[in-house]
Amino acid sequence: MLKVITVCGNGIGSSLMLKMKVEELARENGIAIDAESIDSNAAVGKDADLFVTVKEFADIFEKDQKVAITRSYMNKKKIKEDVLPILLEMSKNK
Repeated sequence: MLKVITVCGNGIGSSLMLKMKVEELARENGIAIDAESIDSNAAVGKDADLFVTVKEFADIFEKDQKVAITRSYMNKKKIKEDVLPILLEMSKNK
């Protein structure tokens, strides 16, 4: 099971919507994930297989942390295009 954390500025609305979309994509594609949504401050120092966020928050992560950058918190088509290939690849290696 992949640990996925979705990240936004406040950890309330946007990252929660993103978490729900990522969970839906994972479920539709048979990928087992444990997802959590948090704010950018709480994301620093957290451990996860994959962090999903927008480009504005990409630089808060360490170089060894896997980050998927999405163009939208809510548009399922964009999230699918940006995140699903990474989830599929990671699920093969788990």
